[in-house]
Amino acid sequence: MFNKKKLGTVALALGTTLALTATSAWAKTTLTVASFPSFDQAVNSAIPLYKKLHPEVEIKLVSLAYGDHHNAMTTALATGGNLPDVMGIEYGYIGRFAASGGLEDLRAAPYSAEQYEKLFSKFTVPLATGGSGTLAAIPADIGPGALFYREDILEKAGVTKEDLTKDWDSYIAAGKKIKEATGSYLVSSATDIKDIVIRSGLKDGQGIYFDADNTITVESDRFKEAFRLAKAVREAGIDAQVGAWSSEWTEGLRRGTIASQMMGAWLGGHLNGWIAPESKGLWRSSHLPAGAYASWGGSFYGIPKKAKNKEAAWEFIKFMTLNKEMQIAAFRDLDAFPALIEAQNDDFVNQPIEYLGGQVARVEWKEAADRIPAMDVHKHDPVAEQIVNDALEAVLERDADIDTVLADAAKQIKRRARR
Repeated sequence: MFNKKKLGTVALALGTTLALTATSAWAKTTLTVASFPSFDQAVNSAIPLYKKLHPEVEIKLVSLAYGDHHNAMTTALATGGNLPDVMGIEYGYIGRFAASGGLEDLRAAPYSAEQYEKLFSKFTVPLATGGSGTLAAIPADIGPGALFYREDILEKAGVTKEDLTKDWDSYIAAGKKIKEATGSYLVSSATDIKDIVIRSGLKDGQGIYFDADNTITVESDRFKEAFRLAKAVREAGIDAQVGAWSSEWTEGLRRGTIASQMMGAWLGGHLNGWIAPESKGLWRSSHLPAGAYASWGGSFYGIPKKAKNKEAAWEFIKFMTLNKEMQIAAFRDLDAFPALIEAQNDDFVNQPIEYLGGQVARVEWKEAADRIPAMDVHKHDPVAEQIVNDALEAVLERDADIDTVLADAAKQIKRRARR
């Protein structure tokens, strides 16, 4: 996820260097890149720079709304029609696209991308790895999870950052104080708590809904605790019961009727850019409560097996993901936290963020990125996610028994996975 500012400084950062190294390896090639807002801004801004390296390559950027793009790519991979040369893929779809078999294995020749994998945050590459060990895409940006909160509201309520982050029960207790003292909700939705807790405590190689032996894990204590905490938040009346990206959600963040929000680090750019620019200096960022570390979003580039210009596509992907200057420029101008470790170590990370009251928040985000486990993904994760969300809704809306709904969820996932 990016904000909507222009990537205007990229040219200044790269123009001279690229002009000196320009080559033209392909004659009259039109490279089609399919993407979505605002991931597409990085591509759009890179086009003039890339043409200095490859002047005979024309880049045709096809951008659709987030859902429309991924639906179109799902259909294209299934039918083999209307496929781009380079496919932009968001975190939520990378697992199913990797499992589809429709994307090139970038570990295989001529790509041999395995040599680059250690250059990225360790948790990113497994997300794009298929069940047979194929690598379907290269990471461009990541979303280390962070807790954003309104410091002025906490002060009014006599609540500290430590109260929010010590553990989940402390987080909920702080929310009750905030609601009583200010009227603001602690969080937009109780579902947010569930989403973080089910990702907590995982080790490298473990999945959220399936373990290494393909066993469904939704009846584990991890899920029961996540549901318990979400229910406690709802019963305390401290969640606004609004979904992310709804008009009610943005208005709540803008007005401060929602005091905290857990999301990827990129949310800071959205707050500053368009959600609540007038709240400059009031928001802060912290690690997630209870020592949790989780990935929240991220974007990838892949090459369809039936793409027409695979060699040119691979060169473009390397340009967008392995070039430190391109990654830093996207970080600076689009708030896209780089997947490339070399870019994460740039001094830009140590600079204060004025919107967050001068906080050096990027250092915390980098620390979080270093500690996020390299989770395994399963082709049925999207199905399991929907079933678990439905189960939680039954608990929150109809006071259903947690053990019962999770047992039913496990049966549904098992049944759907057999199809």
